[in-house]
Amino acid sequence: MAESAAAQPAATPRKFADYSEIVTAFRPSWGALWAVIVFSCLINLLMLTGPLYMLQIYDRVLASGSVPTLIALTAMVVVLYGLYGVLEFIRARIMMRVARVGDEALRDRVFDAVSYHAVRRTAGVRAVPLGDLLTIRQFIGGQGPFAFLDIPWAPVYLLVIYLLHPLLCLYSVVAMVILAVLMIANDRWTRQPVAAAQKSATAATNLGEESRRQVESATALGMQAILRDRWRRVLNDSLDHQTVAADRGGALSTVSKTMRLMLQSGILALGAWLTIEQQITAGTMIAASIIMGRALAPVEQLVAHWQAFLSFQGAAKRLSRVLRETPVATRRMPLPPPVGRLEVDNLVCFAPGVDKPIIAGISFDLPPGSGLGIIGPTGAGKSTLARALVGVWPYARGAVRLDGASMEQWDRAQLGKHMGYLPQDVELFEGTIAENISRFQPDASPDDIVKAARQADVHELILNFPDGYNTIIGEGGGRLSAGQRQRIGLARALFRDPPVIVLDEPNANLDAEGEAALIRAILATRERGGTVVVVAHRPSAIAALDMLMMIRDGRSVAYGPRDEVLDKVLARRKPATPAPVAGGLALVASEENRP
Repeated sequence: MAESAAAQPAATPRKFADYSEIVTAFRPSWGALWAVIVFSCLINLLMLTGPLYMLQIYDRVLASGSVPTLIALTAMVVVLYGLYGVLEFIRARIMMRVARVGDEALRDRVFDAVSYHAVRRTAGVRAVPLGDLLTIRQFIGGQGPFAFLDIPWAPVYLLVIYLLHPLLCLYSVVAMVILAVLMIANDRWTRQPVAAAQKSATAATNLGEESRRQVESATALGMQAILRDRWRRVLNDSLDHQTVAADRGGALSTVSKTMRLMLQSGILALGAWLTIEQQITAGTMIAASIIMGRALAPVEQLVAHWQAFLSFQGAAKRLSRVLRETPVATRRMPLPPPVGRLEVDNLVCFAPGVDKPIIAGISFDLPPGSGLGIIGPTGAGKSTLARALVGVWPYARGAVRLDGASMEQWDRAQLGKHMGYLPQDVELFEGTIAENISRFQPDASPDDIVKAARQADVHELILNFPDGYNTIIGEGGGRLSAGQRQRIGLARALFRDPPVIVLDEPNANLDAEGEAALIRAILATRERGGTVVVVAHRPSAIAALDMLMMIRDGRSVAYGPRDEVLDKVLARRKPATPAPVAGGLALVASEENRP
């Protein structure tokens, strides 16, 4: 279904164009971010407390032997360090809340993006955006950003060292250059294996999830060991790349730490020589060593958090790309509840990456109270047509209209309340039977739930469960049989009597009793004025409908009253003896599966 994308804010800076939606999400927190910047300035100024204290101790207190001076200086240091601790605590709390604000602004869009690309079978998306959003939140709410906020203060520390002695400043600059070179080398050596490891890890996760969801088929067909070996190869590939990245990063990190310790000792040696030469005092030597350590700390923090930053950067790029490719749902004016007239005009649907249309030029007009059966061979496009009718499959040309309004004119949530849909592969959600039948509507009444269950003739079956409607069905309805899931899915489709109901092979897993209940539900829906569309292979559901369409290769080859279409289909087969309608429908089922 076509959707229009909202324009990006004009105020977004050009250099952030690729991240415009993410930047916009954090815009309400810009005031808090400025506060964090101010607090970072104060924190870095307070970091000079220690070196200045040592300078005064060595040059004043020890020289004068004044205990009151020592007490006054110590009291002042305690107050300043206390202020430092408070500002650090507040800064961390603010960044955690900034991360949450951005997450809350993006989470709905990210969830919708996952759903949007799942419908369109976009390769490589799946649930990756949800993980990317988590990565962004964890980095912003962690210690990583503080390294970037503290690094601009390194020149200030170098200036202070310069005021103590120019030679000490020159030594500190050389030390910073050495650590910066190691950081750049760390980035160059680890970027490629980290990216490859993330790609392989995602592939391994997806493969593991597929194997879990299809465990029954894999076990029955003896594929479990093959799938495990395939998953293990992909996972080993990820671990190999991670090992390379860890070895390279670990080696450079070790060299960086070793160099820092050596450089820290080196400035003491240089300071001692200058003290011997009586160019500086012992206090100046100690203060310069501490200040240089503080100047090097942000560089070391960058090295420590560089992998996390690369992960954050990659997540932001991927998420921004996915969001740019996902239309922003526009707010639609609510329309009057439909009576159920369903029109399809020259509908054309494509699968992603496929040039040949799945549905090509199908048209029909169903007034309220009518029922249309859709038959055809496997791969003809029947399920794609069903998805397009309920607005979950995008179409390239044509239109699907409900009471004269195209699907684009309906608010998605409002449209869903007027649609009943039973997919070919019934998927239920973790929760109770009642929640699944009610579509998790918070205002669902027990009467509406029981009514839908009775219409699907599943009320008595539900009562046989120990907890009845409160029975927890497990993930995907795994605690239910295929037939039970299908009948509960039918009750969900019938919930609150939607004016349009689309059923894709609704009797595939039903026994005779379930099929009888299905026919009664279809007839009851038509009697109240609802429109029913049924995709079917088995003949029982078609018997309750008045219109029939046969499609082949995405095109309608026969459409009209059910008996007329049956006559055309049966004429191809030319049976030796006349057959009643049920027998004719059996032949239709045979025709549907003919190669």
